[in-house]
Amino acid sequence: MAMGELVRAVAVPARQRRRIGGGELALGLALTGGAVIASALVSGLYSPSPGNRRIRRDYRRLDKPSFNPPDWVFGIWGPLFAALTVSGLRVWNAPRGTGRTRALAHWFGIQALNAIWMVIGFGWRRRGAMAAEAVVTVANAAAYLDAARRVDRTAAWLATPYLPWVAFAALLSEELWRRNRDRPDVSP
Repeated sequence: MAMGELVRAVAVPARQRRRIGGGELALGLALTGGAVIASALVSGLYSPSPGNRRIRRDYRRLDKPSFNPPDWVFGIWGPLFAALTVSGLRVWNAPRGTGRTRALAHWFGIQALNAIWMVIGFGWRRRGAMAAEAVVTVANAAAYLDAARRVDRTAAWLATPYLPWVAFAALLSEELWRRNRDRPDVSP
């Protein structure tokens, strides 16, 4: 199977494969891949990774719950971003209609909310707002899965691991806020 055929098989729902041209496929990949890359880059700028000294220092000072995972676990974001890209691309390539539009709105919402979460929580150190935003992120992720399922079941399955991960991250966000809200050394 040639690379183009493989991409088409993965990124386009079967009933659409004859209708989606190479230009449409490329546009969809540019939009979905671009949105995920932008979200990942903004998130990376505000993540407590070793390259972000202030944010990393603040993160290390936080009182964390016992279930806070080790840093390496957060490497899951790479596969999640890849799966979300393919999921969004499959929805993009689905037949046009209100269901597709709804699913795409939630999908683009996922990308924006991922980035905003990191900016609020670690860039601005507004952990209460980060916890509240996390609830919105979980609700939007659930809404995306429901909307995507109605448009393309494979797209929904690809995005399914994202929901429990962000639910867990939301719990961590709430715990970080609750445990550290009265500490001026880690909260503005």
